[in-house]
Amino acid sequence: MPQEPPRTTGGGRRRVRETSRATPRATPRATPAPPLRITFRTLRIGIVDGALGVTALWAVQAEPSARLDVLFATGAHLTGLLAGYGILVMLFLMARIPAVEHGVGADRLARCHALGGRYVLSLCAAHALLALCGYAAHADTDLLHAALDLLGYPGLAAATVGTALLAAVGVTSARTLRRRIPHETWRAVHLLTYLGAALASAHQLAGPDVAGGVLSLGLWSLLHATVAVLLVWYRLVVPVRQALRHSLRVIGVHDEGPGVVSVVVQGIGVDHLRAEPGQFFRWRFLQRRLWHTALPFSLSAPVRDDTLRITVKAAGDHTRRMRRLRPGTRVLATGPFGALTAHRRTRRKVLLLAGGVGITPMRALFETLPGGPGDITLLYRAGSAEQLVLKEELEAIARGRQAGLHYLLGRSDAAFDPLAPQALRNLIPDLADHDVYLCGPPGMSAAATTALVRAGVPEDRIHAECFTF
Repeated sequence: MPQEPPRTTGGGRRRVRETSRATPRATPRATPAPPLRITFRTLRIGIVDGALGVTALWAVQAEPSARLDVLFATGAHLTGLLAGYGILVMLFLMARIPAVEHGVGADRLARCHALGGRYVLSLCAAHALLALCGYAAHADTDLLHAALDLLGYPGLAAATVGTALLAAVGVTSARTLRRRIPHETWRAVHLLTYLGAALASAHQLAGPDVAGGVLSLGLWSLLHATVAVLLVWYRLVVPVRQALRHSLRVIGVHDEGPGVVSVVVQGIGVDHLRAEPGQFFRWRFLQRRLWHTALPFSLSAPVRDDTLRITVKAAGDHTRRMRRLRPGTRVLATGPFGALTAHRRTRRKVLLLAGGVGITPMRALFETLPGGPGDITLLYRAGSAEQLVLKEELEAIARGRQAGLHYLLGRSDAAFDPLAPQALRNLIPDLADHDVYLCGPPGMSAAATTALVRAGVPEDRIHAECFTF
């Protein structure tokens, strides 16, 4: 049996040891890489170009005037068009398109979606205010009477409801409130985005900037139809097709430690999912009190013999109930998603840095990333030895492929920080020559990224995926 990591003197803090070396074991057959990956740079350029195109559409139709009501109306038209375009971008980012998910990464897409949502709500508010001021100036009335008059138009009333729905989604997604509401409640409110977007698009298609010309109306309609088709295809058709084709079922649930279980799922033709180590699926278990929620969990082992394995830490009611999953339970798994895969590698030497249950994608990469003796190193950060997950598997992999494995144990404080730049350089003297794959809780990931940069690792060689509910 593997021994516990040795203790050091002073404060009862535990530190790291490197595993012994043994005969290499065979690694599983690598799955083929997805045929297309859209990089973040390409995505950003495309979004900016689209915004410039929308601005050009507004500019060719704008009529220069010094009248106050016309100036307000012109500003309202521009902000309205940009808000409508922004809504489409937000929906596109969350359409789960494989080429985008695998190239940019789901966590980065989620951050872009959250940031973009703030801009969209700001544009919606600016559009409403400018339109109201323009109407008030044109009708020579006050803002209150102008607002009441405008709400008398069915199209404008529907657009107001749509804006209110989008605002509700934005409020519930604010960080302070998001932590206090159940995931199921947040998700249900978030679905209102589709209704809000539909009401807003109906308002725009009837507006003068879009409906005023055949070309503008055609292009705007095509843009909306394209996003709608992508959403329906990748969020509805593809998951249903995968469920029917692969017939996934739970075949085992195994305890891995306090509050941590591994769930093994088997299906038909699972290799065709083309899941890569480091990626995750969104899992829905069709069992009472679990079926209504799909949550993202990374693969904690490579795909073998038509089986998938995830390792889950109890972090709420849903994850605690997964311990009671029964063999034979049907599973709907959408994916794979995520860009924390071997395709990001640029150097021969690789450091895998995991915190807590972030070890799950790192464990799969630790086994499968190509490399000779000493090329692959795994640092596993945990508060204590009891919190280590998949420890025996990690040590067997390290021995088999002669890779480095270090446990960074103990609570961080002012006197002891195992992720400090100098501490990392002491463990890995040539750290600056490594690619770094990083996965852990948000606070740990941010601190580790700062330390790695200070230790000499270029930021573009730190490949991170931050997990949180």
